[in-house]
Amino acid sequence: MNKNIKNNRPNILMIMADQLRFDCLSSNGNRIIKTPNLEKLAKESADMQNCYIQSPVCVPSRQTYFLGRYPHSHKNRVNYTPLNDNEILMQSKLSDAGYSTAFVGKLHYWPPTREFAISTGFKSGLIHDAADTNKYSDYYCWLKEVAPEYTPDFRKYKPSSEGNPYSCILPEKYHETTWCGEQTRRELEILAEDGAPFFLFSSYWRPHAPFDIPSPWDNMYNDIEIPLPHEINDKIIDTFPLPVQKLIYREPVPAHKISKERLQWMYRSYYAAVSQIDYQVGLTLSTLESLGLQENTIVVFVSDHGDLLGEHAIIGKNAFYESAIHVPMLIKYPEKIEPGSYSDLIESTDFLSTLFELCSLEVPSNNEGKSFAQLITKNKIGSDYKPRDFVFAENIIPEVINDKTFDFPYIKGKGVGGIIHPDAKMVRDKHWKYVRYVDNGEELFNIVEDPMEMKNLATDSNYKEIKNTLKDALLDWLITSDESSQIAPRWCLD
Repeated sequence: MNKNIKNNRPNILMIMADQLRFDCLSSNGNRIIKTPNLEKLAKESADMQNCYIQSPVCVPSRQTYFLGRYPHSHKNRVNYTPLNDNEILMQSKLSDAGYSTAFVGKLHYWPPTREFAISTGFKSGLIHDAADTNKYSDYYCWLKEVAPEYTPDFRKYKPSSEGNPYSCILPEKYHETTWCGEQTRRELEILAEDGAPFFLFSSYWRPHAPFDIPSPWDNMYNDIEIPLPHEINDKIIDTFPLPVQKLIYREPVPAHKISKERLQWMYRSYYAAVSQIDYQVGLTLSTLESLGLQENTIVVFVSDHGDLLGEHAIIGKNAFYESAIHVPMLIKYPEKIEPGSYSDLIESTDFLSTLFELCSLEVPSNNEGKSFAQLITKNKIGSDYKPRDFVFAENIIPEVINDKTFDFPYIKGKGVGGIIHPDAKMVRDKHWKYVRYVDNGEELFNIVEDPMEMKNLATDSNYKEIKNTLKDALLDWLITSDESSQIAPRWCLD
């Protein structure tokens, strides 16, 4: 049992899923998906119903969580790019405050090695970034030791035409989701013996594609028809801003060309991957309780971004449509946080300052988020809380690095793939969303009346005033968001 005698600060267990949509949890109204453990956690947590990430891409979104700074400020804008040396990540600051820091799973740093991760402030950890980084993966090394027969192609599908075509050959006990859960619980037990407060980052690579899923999860939704996105065609796509068109057609088979049957199996496998994570999270929370850590541990469950799953003819993320940027955020802290559903607009930039105030730590001066600790705590912990009127996001569309050959560079004056200015910005309030693509148009959606974002009102003169209000908010944000990093904190005058 954790004596936690070195100081009285709370432990932190931060669990992140990769590419998990807000609407793919049962606690968020999905009546098909089975996520009982996360539903229980939601009832015990501050359930932030309007949490938005600041970039619909893994690396910039994750660094924003860990820095409390916008992507254009920390400059980690695309995948597989290094973070500036002067940026100090959350785990380093927690380590300086006396925390034992550890990680399991996906980090998505560059270089994607355990050694580099340790250098950022973690004291221990096991890495599995998946994708094209298996040679650096602790999971892959483990799999080669315990089940070498699977390592040549452990994502291979079963040779059967019956049932789920995405059923993988890998048994559940060797699957990366199982490994992440088991190693997380092992790390919890080690940290419990230390006596110091701890920060443990447990990061699942799923439900990120590809859609291979092990038995018995592969058959979980076989007999269920999951609602699919509105049908879309080339004529509709031609009306989209050019960067979005480039994003759609960068795939060998664009999403709107995938058969309904195939897309249905993608959805079933995606749902199954979420349910598999839910199961592992349930086991981890049970371990936390059995170790006597539950009462003094802040438990966080978040996602780095969502997945469009065929909406707007896109599989994956990158664009600013709701299913890519709206994510779940659950924060549990017994006796401190008031459980309930909170509708305030919040950003992932707000996470670090909120967490630090819950832990009675000083918020970094270059933090760009706004703590909502006072909103969700019983005793109104933290700085004065003011609700957000707007949330913001940004992205390089299409990504500078957007294929497996890593040969799609940004060239000054020429841009990326015919897009001279690929950087786009978004602003959203509770009713409207505005997206600006420099030299490539704009989008304006009434989210309340058009939740699927199919009717672009940006050129409709009836909405000029609304559009200008959002454009002003976007401009004000760009002027002020990294102000603290651009102005000296002290003026020295003779």
